[in-house]
Amino acid sequence: MTAYSLPQPAERPALEPKTVYLIANGDLRESANVAGWPTQQELEAGVTTVVEELGWRVVRGHVVDEARGHGFISSQRMGLDVFTGIPLDAPLIVAEAVWQYSHHVLAGLRTHRGPILTVANFQPDWPGLVGLLGLNASLTKMGREYASIWSVDYADTWFRDGIREWIDTGSITHDASHVRPLPALPESPERELGYAIGDQLRADKALIGVFDEGCMGMYNAIFDDEILNATGIYKERLSQSALYAEMLAVTDAEADAIGEWLREKGMTFRLGDDEATELTEAQLRAQFKMYIAALRIADDFGLDAIGIQYQQGLKDLAPASDLPEGMLNSTERPAVMSRDSSRELFAGRAMPHFNEADEGVAVDALVTDRVWRAMGLTPDNTLHDVRWGEEHGGEFVWVYEISGSVPASHLGGWDKAEGWRQDPVFFPAGGSTVNGVSKPGELVISRVYIADGVLQADIFRGSAVELPEEGTRRRKEATNPEWPIAHVVLHGITRDQFMARHKANHAQLVYAPDADTADRALVAKAAAFERMGIRVHLAGDVRI
Repeated sequence: MTAYSLPQPAERPALEPKTVYLIANGDLRESANVAGWPTQQELEAGVTTVVEELGWRVVRGHVVDEARGHGFISSQRMGLDVFTGIPLDAPLIVAEAVWQYSHHVLAGLRTHRGPILTVANFQPDWPGLVGLLGLNASLTKMGREYASIWSVDYADTWFRDGIREWIDTGSITHDASHVRPLPALPESPERELGYAIGDQLRADKALIGVFDEGCMGMYNAIFDDEILNATGIYKERLSQSALYAEMLAVTDAEADAIGEWLREKGMTFRLGDDEATELTEAQLRAQFKMYIAALRIADDFGLDAIGIQYQQGLKDLAPASDLPEGMLNSTERPAVMSRDSSRELFAGRAMPHFNEADEGVAVDALVTDRVWRAMGLTPDNTLHDVRWGEEHGGEFVWVYEISGSVPASHLGGWDKAEGWRQDPVFFPAGGSTVNGVSKPGELVISRVYIADGVLQADIFRGSAVELPEEGTRRRKEATNPEWPIAHVVLHGITRDQFMARHKANHAQLVYAPDADTADRALVAKAAAFERMGIRVHLAGDVRI
């Protein structure tokens, strides 16, 4: 009889009494990990202090790599290895002060048997909140139970009581009274419009072009075909290498015409000569070529919306996709002709773009575009990162930011847009943003996500508000001054209700001319989602 050497799983350490393990998931980009490490250390120190004051011990699940200059899990392989050293039944804290690639730790979290707590700082300078919400959405999609909490300074009673509750029970109870299932919609023209749009989508179907899935580890942003196709939406899987190849076929003259159009409309650019740190004409020309290439590929495949991942590989080949994305999301945009110059592509309309290839945004953007156009409204819509916020004038005002891809109409027009270079830490090839401040106005805000194995949508209302110039400057400088910003007040939703409920790092924003129109458009959008088989929830003060 042949004797084989049988492989054995790694032996996990035994869990010692009153011991909590802590891990820190990070970026794939080492420059970001090094830059964000001091902020992460502050978060870990704050969490550790609270846990120890409750009589428990914190064990870090992986060492700080002094040679690399940080203590983050920085790859999926590293994440797999880290979990072999953590007791399967250990209470586990995932502490996030920066943007993190969720897939680094999802394999370990999927099979971990102990209670999981995700924790973030609530500070503007590093996007821990964005990372937390992305990880929470991924765990929700996975069906893995977890608790979550956040704090400004780790000294508030609410935060400490939450940690105590988690240690005692393995969970934290948050107020979700602001959320309710979509009720039966009364008869109205908006309901009938939404139903018609949903029925048409399921019958005639639509195509979204995905230029590489899985941007920045966002497992939550990948919608399985079996779930997505039930709505009538199908994917055309495209490669960013094809986009880059098409960029090479665009002439300089065609690209320069795009720049001339933007400048004639009043957009300005902060230009310099240093390719490594400043925005240059060469970077702009490449971005204009990307815009043209994206529309030509969309025309080739008959696409209804497109999403460019940009991270990881394309960032090393071409300037940022944000300026092209902002143009794509704008109804008023420079014309692009077919390769033979015989046709204007998608004339008179936006080409909805789902930033970072987030397929929850894709569904939302496509439906929003159809509903708003059918109602005779400007359909320009975009995602924003849920970045941060604080009290102003007696109400909580969120900072919603995105890396630069807003439609110009959200800023009040192209003459309100200014192009700044992207931060070299994240964007080594540079490229321009569509920088500016979102105009005051009524918003419909939403998110499509996966929970319990089905597509769901939360829809709510908000307002973009105007702050004093000094307040806007302070908020931008505290976050990313090169990015467009929206000052957002949510209607009937507190800070902590939103944080506890929102199942994404992104929120989708679209304007309406007034509150009544926003309410009516929200009904039509909710009806379309419902007809597409999406489970709809209303949040906050929504009038149906």
